[in-house]
Amino acid sequence: MIIGNAKVFVDGHFQDGSVTVEDGRITAIGGVGGPCDVDAEGRYLVPGFVDVHTHGAMNEDFSDGKPEGLPILSRYYAAHGVTSFLATTMTLKEEVLTPAMHAIRDFVRPADGAKCAGIHLEGPFLSYAKRGAQAAENLHKPDVDMFHRLNEASGNQVRLVTVAPEEEGAIPFIEAVSKVCTVSIGHTTADYDTAMAAYAAGASHATHLFNGMPPLHHREPGVIGAAFDSNATAELICDGLHIHPSAIRAAHRLFGKNLVIISDSLRCAGMPDGPYELGGQPIEMKNGKATLQGTDTLAGSSSNLLAEVQNVVSFGLSLEDAITAVTIAPAKAVRLDGEIGSIAVGKRADLLLLNEDLTLNAVYLDGAQII
Repeated sequence: MIIGNAKVFVDGHFQDGSVTVEDGRITAIGGVGGPCDVDAEGRYLVPGFVDVHTHGAMNEDFSDGKPEGLPILSRYYAAHGVTSFLATTMTLKEEVLTPAMHAIRDFVRPADGAKCAGIHLEGPFLSYAKRGAQAAENLHKPDVDMFHRLNEASGNQVRLVTVAPEEEGAIPFIEAVSKVCTVSIGHTTADYDTAMAAYAAGASHATHLFNGMPPLHHREPGVIGAAFDSNATAELICDGLHIHPSAIRAAHRLFGKNLVIISDSLRCAGMPDGPYELGGQPIEMKNGKATLQGTDTLAGSSSNLLAEVQNVVSFGLSLEDAITAVTIAPAKAVRLDGEIGSIAVGKRADLLLLNEDLTLNAVYLDGAQII
């Protein structure tokens, strides 16, 4: 199959041309002209989006451990341009997380759905003071054996784990676990020196920058300063509620190609306003804003990566930078960039056609059009 007459996103830039796909992989990137099977009519051809931090949507949540919920989520992501996602769990007891691991392990992608590329354990190894919407009674000290049990239960699919590095045992945990998957700093009170020690021990990512951590201060740079100095990748929730557009522009200036846009979406994504549940706690959504019930504490988002790309472009980022932050940057962050995240010969043909107004025109997984 040849998709021609497209603005193809290659190496961070758009170029007029075509992409050839055979047996689910990209085999050639061509120039203008020549025969094609799909005429893109000048649309943007970009890699499929990669969401490394999403808890759920459509009233489904990965932590529920419900096998029937995963195809619903998979189809929701594909419908919003996400071709690969990390199923993200909450701070819960091991006996609750284990069946969730089993459900994700056994998931089979529906023909019209996105791929589950692995698991993000957002906890339970977090700080009490910066737990946010995570249930305090389920917090656990960093535990290497517990991590390995959960990873084994998932079929070794854990790609990312968030940990508060100031907690007892965290540095040895990071040293051990970073050999298995990406370790991220988040939901933490860590100061700059502690965060730097974590990055030196093998951490390489920061979970939802600005949220769940001390602010950047000129005398106390904290996790944000340490992530910058360590060349770490850093997540941003770009729903327009969690972070002011000016802070998004500043974070992009700081982190550049290491900036990773995430949805951090909850089961309320794609749903009407009303009461919902998150990790055993009641939340409510009003005008698309999800908070712990009866508080102003933000509890993830109701957004998706396609909407967030549209957001950040309207906030002043270039389309090239926005696409980088939802494709190759997250793929690199969780060590999947050898297979996905960019349009390059040999990689999986997970592709999107976007209209000029950045709405979705078509989705391809392994070269097959699913939307």
